[in-house]
Amino acid sequence: MGKKFSEKQIHILDIAEELIARKGYEGTSVRDICTKANINVAMISYYFGSKEKMMSYLYQYRVLKTRENFSEFADTIKDGRPEMQMKEMIKYIVSQLFRYNYFHGFVTQELRHTENLKDELLDFYQLFVRKLDEVIKKGVTTGVFTFTPKPEDILTTIIGSTLFVIRNKNFYELYVPHKDDETYTKEAEKKVRMNLLMNIFAVLGYAAD
Repeated sequence: MGKKFSEKQIHILDIAEELIARKGYEGTSVRDICTKANINVAMISYYFGSKEKMMSYLYQYRVLKTRENFSEFADTIKDGRPEMQMKEMIKYIVSQLFRYNYFHGFVTQELRHTENLKDELLDFYQLFVRKLDEVIKKGVTTGVFTFTPKPEDILTTIIGSTLFVIRNKNFYELYVPHKDDETYTKEAEKKVRMNLLMNIFAVLGYAAD
C-alpha cells in the first residue's frame, strides 16, 4: 500500500469510502469529504485531480486492500478439506461484493478499464483463479470432486451471478422475502450464496460422504 498511496491519500480515501457507503456517490460532495477529513477543498485537486479521478484511486485502493485481505484469508483455510475451502471461497467473494456494493453505482466500464485499474483487476482475478485451481485439483486428487471445471469459469459464475443481483435489485427483490433494505441485502446475499454452492458443487461433481 505504501508504494502506491501516501498516508494522507489513504486518510482521504478512507473518509470518502465511509461517506459514499452511507450517502451514495451522488449524495457525497467534495466539501463533505474535506470537512470530515479536516482538509482544504484544494487538497482533493492536489492529491487526486478531481472527484472523478479520486473515485478511480478509491477503486484501486479497495482492490489492493481486498487482495491483501484475501491472501490472509486464503492462508487461514489452506489446510482445510477442499470442499470446505471451496465453500468458504464462494462465501468470501459473495460477501465482499455485497459489502462494497456501492462501488457499482459509480464504477463505469470506462473507469474500470483505465490502464492502472485494468492491471490491478487482472492481477486480482488471477489470484482468485490460482487459488480456485489449487482447491479443484486437491479435491479431484482426494476423490472429493469428480470433475475439473476451469477455475476462471467458476470465478466468472460467482462474480457474474452476484453482480447481476446487486445491479438488478428491482427484479431480485420480487423473489426474496424482506421487510426493509437491510433484511433484503442479507436475504439476497444468502440466496445467491446458496444457489452458487448448489450449482458449483454440481459442476464439480461433489461426492458427499
